[in-house]
Amino acid sequence: MKIPTKRLTAALAALMMCISCTACGDKQTDDIQTDTSEIVTSAAKTESSETAATASDFFDNEDYDPLSDDYDPYGGGGAATVAETSFRLDTENKTEEGSKAVSVSETENKQSDKTETVAETSKSSDKAVSKSQSEGTDAQLTISVPNGWSDGTADYSQIDGTVKNKGKSVVDGWTAVISLGSGASVEQSWNCDIAVKDGTFTITPVEHNRSIDPGGEGTFGFIVKNPGKIDTDNAKLTFGTSEYTAVSGNNNSVNSGGSSKPAADPTAKEVPEPTTDDWLSVKGNKIVDSSGNEVWLTGVNWFGYNTGTNTFDGLWTCDLNSSLSEIANRGFNLLRVPISTELINSWAAGEYPTANFNHATNDYLVGMNSLEIFDYVIGQCRANGIKIMIDIHCAKTDAMGHMKNMWYDGDVTEKDYLDALSWIAERYKNDDTIIAYDLENEPHGKANEDPRAKWDSGKDSDNWKYIAEKAAMAVLNENPHALVMVEGIEIYPKDIKKNGDFSSTNPSDYYSTWWGGNLRGVKNDPIDLGKYNSQLVYSPHDYGPAVYQQEWFKGDYTFDSLKKDAWQDNWLYIYDTNTAPLLIGEWGGYMSQPNLKWMTYLRQLIKEKRINHTFWCFNANSGDTGGLVKDDFTTWDEEKYEFVKEVLWQEDGKFVGLDHKIPLGENGKCLGE
Repeated sequence: MKIPTKRLTAALAALMMCISCTACGDKQTDDIQTDTSEIVTSAAKTESSETAATASDFFDNEDYDPLSDDYDPYGGGGAATVAETSFRLDTENKTEEGSKAVSVSETENKQSDKTETVAETSKSSDKAVSKSQSEGTDAQLTISVPNGWSDGTADYSQIDGTVKNKGKSVVDGWTAVISLGSGASVEQSWNCDIAVKDGTFTITPVEHNRSIDPGGEGTFGFIVKNPGKIDTDNAKLTFGTSEYTAVSGNNNSVNSGGSSKPAADPTAKEVPEPTTDDWLSVKGNKIVDSSGNEVWLTGVNWFGYNTGTNTFDGLWTCDLNSSLSEIANRGFNLLRVPISTELINSWAAGEYPTANFNHATNDYLVGMNSLEIFDYVIGQCRANGIKIMIDIHCAKTDAMGHMKNMWYDGDVTEKDYLDALSWIAERYKNDDTIIAYDLENEPHGKANEDPRAKWDSGKDSDNWKYIAEKAAMAVLNENPHALVMVEGIEIYPKDIKKNGDFSSTNPSDYYSTWWGGNLRGVKNDPIDLGKYNSQLVYSPHDYGPAVYQQEWFKGDYTFDSLKKDAWQDNWLYIYDTNTAPLLIGEWGGYMSQPNLKWMTYLRQLIKEKRINHTFWCFNANSGDTGGLVKDDFTTWDEEKYEFVKEVLWQEDGKFVGLDHKIPLGENGKCLGE
């Protein structure tokens, strides 16, 4: 069984953004294929925002306000033209087994006999909105260019599309074609596969949005470098058996000679000095504070340090200070930060890859290198009462890095991996803001893959159990007070006596589950850290059918059947036998069926047993899970938040933090208060 993925991110060079993405499971992401004639990129599922706008000449606009409301992070004023959009910059990607990006040849489409241009007024301003639409009896295509910018060396535009089924039957499959400049190339895409040839972009849906119900719609989008003329007027759509052509649209080209007007700086919180009195340890299957009192780690993931953004994703539109404050105010007491081995070792060597963020929205970060920005993040988390868990998410800084089976990759060796853990643990050993280290994200591999992660009592280089012990000691030798999280693998032998060395290449000889979710090996070969076993937490990942249709999702599954078929033998037994605590490092998804059923059951388990967890994720650009924030990285998905809120640590109507002195945000309290 394959473990789907999350996160397809691509780092965007430049001043304003680096778009990137995630998740896990029996996962596999869409491939990215390139040659001289064609570029194919893939991305994943997103939720569309209601509105998003930008001025065609926004760089020269004195009224430019990147923090305006209604998904208008780059809005202009006056008579500026703006466009409707789905503003998710998708990167973290979870897709079905075996799915791949598909190259689609150009399609000759006939022009629709019915087209129109629509003018609207944004709720937040008096800006006119023009939409490019191809409208007919059965279909409507809307193409818009809501955002454009320049990094001084190249121009970039965001292009968004919506395909609506106006017919009476389900349509399976569609193709959109749009012409740009001959030098245009895709930097990032979401909800679609794109084939590029001679300036013609042929767009097809990924699996989750190829089928559109009557009255329903599918959204897609991409970031293009050096777009040239964006011909929205003649964008073409093939939908079912009919063809349509858009005849009106906006071309939001960049004025590269201008500059954006900086936003007012949100006030950063005063940063207190680091402390060393909040370290945690384990007692049976619970995590406890220095006084032996049980704590509940209830956090969230925010990725970007793993993908090439070299800071958090979303800072191309949201404000860092405001975002961290809101995470604290809404009750998340732990922030899991995915990061690459390569980036940590670059910092250790005194090299600082550029952090990509909006210099207007986050102008207080201008002048800092990426490590200084990371330290700034730690300080603001401390000031907000948020603790941090470092997650070694991949070996190389790469949007697809999480796809690699192992903790090493090419010239990033096992030694590099261990050195990175030692360096970062030593650097922050006197700061209990960073209380935990997730040693490696989702080591995996199938029976017939080489290399692939295994779990046994040996000392082979592919034995994750053995390497995890070495990795834990790399951290604990520098900071004996930190928690270390050990994830599972993908497969585990059904017959230990016959196949305990993982020698069989037959998939039927193994139990298979989500990447990082198979901790069956702990029963016979538990992690042994000696005197440091008091710092050990096991950390499975779990996802729903929207990520991959595992066997246990087939039929009318129940809470009890999930426990029996998926959770109990893979990881829940560790908690039930009082072996060690659990922290579910990734879980989450869209608030729709069939995913919501699974998510509700897992929430029930988390609540009943007070299992520690970090929800996937804050990011809007997580492919087939979505995030807690919408496409502007500022507006929260209140429905999803209210869902997760039920398993955030609360007492007496207040959120509980993990700091003894600093309350968790404006609505929380200190530990032990």
